[in-house]
This record gives sequence, C-alpha cells and structure tokens, in this order.
Amino acid sequence: MAVDYAVIVVYLAGMLAMGWWGMRRARSKSEFLVAGRRLGPVMYSGTMAAIVLGGASTIGGVGLGYQYGLSGAWMVFTIGLGLLALSVFFSARIARLKVYTVSEMLDLRYGGRAGVISGVVMWAYTLMLAVTSTIAYATIFDVLFDMNRTAAIVLGGSIVVAYSTLGGMWSITLTDMVQFVVKTIGVLLLLLPIAVVKAGGFGEMRAKLPTEYFDPLGIGGETIFTYVLIYTFGMLIGQDIWQRVFTARGDRTARWGGTVAGTYCLVYALAGAVIGTAAKVLYPKLPNADDAFATIVKDELPVGVRGLVLAAALAAVMSTSSGALIACATVANNDIWSRLRGATDTAADDHDEVRGNRAFILVMGVVVICTAIALNNVVEALTVAYNLLVGGLLVPILGGLLWKRGTVQGALASVVVGGLAVIGLMAGYGILANEPVYYGLLSSLAAYLVVSLATRPTDAAVLTAWRERLAGRGAPERVSEPVPAPH
Repeated sequence: MAVDYAVIVVYLAGMLAMGWWGMRRARSKSEFLVAGRRLGPVMYSGTMAAIVLGGASTIGGVGLGYQYGLSGAWMVFTIGLGLLALSVFFSARIARLKVYTVSEMLDLRYGGRAGVISGVVMWAYTLMLAVTSTIAYATIFDVLFDMNRTAAIVLGGSIVVAYSTLGGMWSITLTDMVQFVVKTIGVLLLLLPIAVVKAGGFGEMRAKLPTEYFDPLGIGGETIFTYVLIYTFGMLIGQDIWQRVFTARGDRTARWGGTVAGTYCLVYALAGAVIGTAAKVLYPKLPNADDAFATIVKDELPVGVRGLVLAAALAAVMSTSSGALIACATVANNDIWSRLRGATDTAADDHDEVRGNRAFILVMGVVVICTAIALNNVVEALTVAYNLLVGGLLVPILGGLLWKRGTVQGALASVVVGGLAVIGLMAGYGILANEPVYYGLLSSLAAYLVVSLATRPTDAAVLTAWRERLAGRGAPERVSEPVPAPH
C-alpha cells in the first residue's frame, strides 16, 4: 500500500497548496465568495460537476447499483436532470442578479423581510449537506489507513476547512478542478472498465444476475418520483448550487457550462450503476451495499491505480463538502448574522468583509466536524436536509421567478407552513418516508397561493427594480482598491 499512500498524501498536500494559492487571489468579498464572478466555461463546468457529484453520488451510487442494478443510476441521474434544468431555464437570470445568497434574491423579489427566515432554512440544509459529506471521510480513510471514525472525520474535515478558509471560492474552485480531473480518470476511465472486465463483461453479468438488474425502472416508479422531487428540484434552489452559478462570468457560461456539467452527471450516474452491478457479480453477499465501492477498489485494482481511485472518492467527498461549507458560512454571515445586527454592505471595507467571511467558514467548519462526529446516519441527515429545502423554499423561490403576483406575505407563509409541515410529518411518518416531502410541498404551495392572493400585490417599484436586475441592468457591485497580497 506504500504507493497508494503516497498518491493520497500528494493529493492532500496539493489541496492545501491550492488553498494557499487561492488566498492570494481572494482580496475582496466578491473574489472570496464567488471567485470574482469571472469563471470561464471550462472551469465553471468542472467545478459545477465536482460540487454536485459527492460521496453520496460516488459511494452511494455504486451501492445502489449493487442493490438494484442499472436502475440504481436514478438517484444521480435526477441530480443531473436538475442541473440541466437549472442551467437551461434559470441560470442566466440567476447570474444577472449579482447577489451572494438565495435569501438576497428573495429580498430583491419580494421587497425585503424574507431573508432571515429563509436564511435559517437554507443554513440548516447546507449544514446537514456539509455534515453528511464530512461523515463520508470515515469510510475512505478506514480503507486507506485503518483509521478510527473520529480521527478520519477530523483529518478530512480539517483539510477542507483549511483550504476553504484560506482562499474561499477561489481555493475551492481550483481544488474542484483538480478533483474533477481525478474523479474522471479514477472512476470513469479506470474503475469502470476494470470492474466490467473483472466481472467477465456484460454478457457474463447478464448471465449471473436476475433480469431485473438490467431493467431501467427496476428500482420502482415511486422511488424515481421521490428522487425527482427531492434531488431534481433541490438542484434548482440550493445555496451551494446557486453560489456556483454566481461565479459564471456571463449568461452564456452559466447556461452552456452548466449544461455540459449536467450531461457529465448523467454519464457518471450510469457509470456508478454499472460498477455496482459488476461488484454484485464479484461479491454477491456483501453485508452492506455501500461497501461495494471500497471492496472492489481494495480487492480488484492494482497498486497505484487503487490509490488514484481512492483519491477520486476522496475528491468527490471533498468537493461537495467544501461547496456546502462555504454556502453554510455565507448564509450564516450574510443572511442571518449581518441582518440580525443590522449591518449593511457599506459597513466595512473589502478586507474586513473577507476577514469576516473567513472567520465564519472556520467557525462553521468546526461546527460541521463536531456534528459529523456526533451523528451516525448519513441517509437520515441528508433526507432531513433535502426535505427542509424542497418543502420550505422551492415554492417561494420558483414562485418569485415565475409568478409576479406572489407577495412577501405569501413567501413567508410558504416557508413557515412548508417547513413546519415537513418537520411534523417526518416526526409522524418517519424521516425516510416519502409523505413528508409530498404533503409539505403541497401545503407550502397552498399557503403561497392563498396568502399571496389575499394580500396586496408587491409594490410596483420593487417589481421594476427586480426586472431591471433580471435583465442585468441593476446596480453594479461596489469596487474598492485591492488589498495587497500577503508575502
């Protein structure tokens, strides 16, 4: 394993070096939080694909393939569909708003007063997303170093917190590009063909497995529908995804770069399911389907290649973890703390804003690591996160983009009713049940429509300012003299 260890150590050291390099570029709030809004199509596509394809998509995707065959691709496939829908229909308008958070968009559209409540819901979602990604370090480092769970979480989490704190979105963008390349080589170009060959090829796989393993709908129609509702719609409104859209340098980059990333996700989804199906042929009686990825990597790959593929899994986890962490810290600082203390955008210079956001990433990183150590069930934490996001925020966000009659009262009612309904229904039906997100979303929609129609329309001046921002004619961001780079 010495060669494999060397590959991983070099990879981790490279991540920290990228963080240090990114620190020299992140000299303003815009540079730190959204990479100066100037990523081109290549970097934008790579980083967008990297953030949405995390540990759940890689380790979990292979596990679903092991359990259900080719239809196990549906979870990751619906993530790709959501990214495609966001890129084609909404990304250009979102990028033109020149905001930092989803809650800022809600305030612009509805005329204020929606930010803190929506910010709390979004903060809970991004926190849980970061926690679930951080927990996944335990699986990878256990395979690599036989490390206990707490130490693995602290090691992996500390590296992500370090490079994210140093350079913000620039560091995360640079590391995500490396992680995108490593994932592509490790999973698509190495693990996928090797797994199929080791399993005897597709003919042998068909001969040894039940026919339902090759049924595209074998996982079940209700499960697919739930995936669409949670993950496809979740991609449309998540702060972690929007914050990447904000990094695009223009409409065309946001639209076409996101479309390329979404298409890549569809390919990745199928690859994970095929790898899992091959693992089922090779190891038909694994106690846990999520062990399929680690088992096939450990037992079937040659030295060096094994280290690269494990680095790919680590890359998948780190990209999602760092994206969720900066989103969590941005929401906590800009949507909750700044609003509660009554701060304005002009209250501090760019250097102070960078320092403040850097402090929030560090604090939120410690909270994420501690929460990850305390929690055990990744699936439940992720389900809670997406149920709250979709049930509480989908309707007011899409309603604001698509329906001019929606009001701030309707938006607040939608967030509160949908969020409380989801929490209550999860307590009644169980966290993993489908009903909470179904009925929570319906109650959120009903509250939005009824309260919006029962209250006065949004002020004409607010809607005019909103349309100006959507058209890209809003007030430009404040520009100040750059802070000298540290020596």
